[in-house]
Amino acid sequence: MLKPLHDHAWIAGHIPHQGSMCLLHHVEAWDEQSISCRANSHRDADNPLRAHGQLGAACGIEYAAQAMAVHGALLATEESTAPCAGFLVSVRGTELHVARLDDIAAELEVKAFCITRDENNILYEFSISAAGTILIEGRAAVIVNAELLT
Repeated sequence: MLKPLHDHAWIAGHIPHQGSMCLLHHVEAWDEQSISCRANSHRDADNPLRAHGQLGAACGIEYAAQAMAVHGALLATEESTAPCAGFLVSVRGTELHVARLDDIAAELEVKAFCITRDENNILYEFSISAAGTILIEGRAAVIVNAELLT
């Protein structure tokens, strides 16, 4: 296993998700186009996304969105005092290969790859896997600096 590049505390300090809503455990690898994170919060009984005693697979989209937010924070220039706000505006082509995540024993590997980006829009391809098996995959569009668009 690779040594984590950034731990949970670093992630929580750089994205708006706090407390138990900060779902990612650590950043495993990243570059200008992609990020790979690990998570084990899918097994937590107090995971805030759980409903009716389980964590549905669609909740994996939030894991992917947080990986995208971490990627944005890592790409932010050092002059930035805070990462810019990003909003998930669409999710397309998503395939859920499992019904739920809380019964997955292995750690989740959350990957996002930037397909295209401009000043205000980013399109990512994402996947979530565990023990080498793809659980969820799709694409997500993010708008950044949305407050400047009004």
